[in-house]
Amino acid sequence: MPSIATGALRAAKFALRSEIRKRVASIPHEELSRQSQLVTEKVLQNSRFINSKRVSIYLGINEEIRVQTVGILEQMLEMEKDCFVPKFTPNSHQMSMLKIHSLEDYAKLVADDWTVKPPAEEDLLREDAHNTGGLDLMVVPGLAYTKRGHRLGGGKGYYDAYIQNCSHDPHGRPYTIGLAFKEQLLHSIPCDVHDFMVDEIVYPDD
Repeated sequence: MPSIATGALRAAKFALRSEIRKRVASIPHEELSRQSQLVTEKVLQNSRFINSKRVSIYLGINEEIRVQTVGILEQMLEMEKDCFVPKFTPNSHQMSMLKIHSLEDYAKLVADDWTVKPPAEEDLLREDAHNTGGLDLMVVPGLAYTKRGHRLGGGKGYYDAYIQNCSHDPHGRPYTIGLAFKEQLLHSIPCDVHDFMVDEIVYPDD
């Protein structure tokens, strides 16, 4: 049975998620696009990104509450990096990072809203990062961050569980970068020992 402290933490996170969603939803689309472009440019100049070969990135399908990543993905493919995207297993905390090979491949996933569906038979043929060398870098989504690296996720625990599993993997934990709009940066975020901290936050600083 959850403790009072655990219940209070969940309630605080729930309230903060609602607040952040409303805050970002109030920002004009043009401003979100502008900030996404600034973040994209900073990521592409980031030395960790440049020097990483095996990189996972979230797709941001049908969402405007997160920095969009298609521009980063395009450059990853052009730079011939090994590109992995998340595939979630519904009703669990399980997430796999599966390889994509082209923009056409990406476009199909977006059209199918692929990340939120159960794994299909053809997905089993995709390279799974966990089984084939791990990841050098993970670009992770989040609803809010502190500049110290605390992260507020969507509440499903997929990324927390994945990072925890990587800690026991022979390939080790990948470097993690969170992407944020300016409005998603906070002074503090309610968290506990199960919430991983990202190594770096990329955000517009204009």
